[in-house]
Amino acid sequence: MVIDKRKEQIIVKQIMSGNTASMKEFYDIYSGYLMVVCARYISNHNDLQDILQDSFIKIFKSISSFKYLGEGSLLAWSSRIVANESLKFIQKNEKLNITCCPSWELPDTAEEETDFEDVPTATIMEMIRALPIGYRTVFNLYVFENKSHKEIASILNISENTSASQLHRAKCLLVKQINDLKIR
Repeated sequence: MVIDKRKEQIIVKQIMSGNTASMKEFYDIYSGYLMVVCARYISNHNDLQDILQDSFIKIFKSISSFKYLGEGSLLAWSSRIVANESLKFIQKNEKLNITCCPSWELPDTAEEETDFEDVPTATIMEMIRALPIGYRTVFNLYVFENKSHKEIASILNISENTSASQLHRAKCLLVKQINDLKIR
């Protein structure tokens, strides 16, 4: 997925000059990965497609601000744009629904050791996508974007404790689903 430094720099320069063939090449190389980034936040397929398209437009319009920081930096920069566009969509169009289910409905399984190596990545990603939006958003920001609870609280306009609680509950649900899957 990651293209080498020389190729990356060439494609960036060509996109900056408006070369549509290079834009298509960039899209062909990165669209699959960036769709997965978007799908971690957005469960509706039509919304996902719209956000991905808007993200590519933003990437192409702002490519001049990209700074090469080593191999994979173009993908990382593009991923941040997709994640940010997904978060903007959530904040604008969806009620975040910070879920507070009673503790008796949610077993405390987050501390259990769960062997998820046998579970296909696609299955785990579907489990993440099926989480309630509040859980899913906090989980993705914490796990995939490496945001602290303080940063998440600021981004989502919630308290740090709420962020930590949502993450804990997301992990509990995921562990339960993985364990249930193994029992079948």
